[in-house]
Amino acid sequence: MDDLQPVRLHKNISQLLRLINDPNDLLSRTGYTILAVIIGVFSVAGIFLNVLVVVVTISHRQLRQPLNFALVNLAIADLGCAIFGGVPTMVTNAMGYFSLGRLGCVLEGFAVAFFGIAGLCSVAVIAVDRYVVVCRPLGVVMFQTRHAVGGVVLSWVWSFVWNTPPLFGWSSYELEGVRTSCAPNWYSREQGNMSYILIYFLLCFAVPFCIIMVSYTRLLWTLRQVTKLHVTENRSTIRVEMQVARMVVVMVIAFLLTWLPYAAFALSVMFNPSLYIDPLIATVPMYLAKCSTVYNPIIYIFMNRQFRDCAVPFLLCGWNPWASEPEGSEADTTISSVSKSHRVTPT
Repeated sequence: MDDLQPVRLHKNISQLLRLINDPNDLLSRTGYTILAVIIGVFSVAGIFLNVLVVVVTISHRQLRQPLNFALVNLAIADLGCAIFGGVPTMVTNAMGYFSLGRLGCVLEGFAVAFFGIAGLCSVAVIAVDRYVVVCRPLGVVMFQTRHAVGGVVLSWVWSFVWNTPPLFGWSSYELEGVRTSCAPNWYSREQGNMSYILIYFLLCFAVPFCIIMVSYTRLLWTLRQVTKLHVTENRSTIRVEMQVARMVVVMVIAFLLTWLPYAAFALSVMFNPSLYIDPLIATVPMYLAKCSTVYNPIIYIFMNRQFRDCAVPFLLCGWNPWASEPEGSEADTTISSVSKSHRVTPT
């Protein structure tokens, strides 16, 4: 009988912790399990894909060039988000409540925000990279290692600067959604917290979004002008322009699907105190953001012919089913060829 007391005590403590962290039954046990499976699948896939990007880049010298630095930086940021954000969320969902304590909440919230914003800034740096390569005619601006390193360093510094204030009292990291993960405090109506969230939204979402839109708009405009110049010499330039346009549309849509719901949710909650959002619905934007660790490497890296031609044989023991793909059929290859027509060498 006495031997059962430690077991009962542990059970009671676990139940008490669950009540403290989640006083309401926000989701059934099956619901938490489903969420754990979803985030687990995306986290494992994200870890695998982004580790693959880093390993392949290290293994192939031709990939270690300035234009690929931002791509690898994006993979590292997504890897951090998957490891420090996706995996803990999978564990807490599997348990049905946030079991990491207050310190764990702060660390998890900071890690997700830090790696997430660094990745978001990396996407903006990629857009600027492509703008510089394509839209600077006659080699006026050569994209060099110092530019690439500067963009990478800026993305991490920018993210660090704007994600550390909650650690020192300007806002905070709190449980969100179904209360199995943490994020910046979107709910507090205190003036200091609202000022932080507003500045955070403007500098960490609006600014990168504007950079991406301006850079890709200029890129498409430049390609359009090149198409007009070469249309009588090479009829394939129209097809080339359409490929790049599709690539840009996919990138922008992916960005909006990842970050716009999260930003819209945060602003809605902040500016409308009476607004009620079901916790399960409030969890969706967070999952969309964390799932970017999977489709970012697919869109930005494995759609890049140069990376793909190195990664596929690496995975398939030397076999590449796309080896016979004709030159110029890849959008990123097209960007390089267009830049050469402007006498800017991307490699």
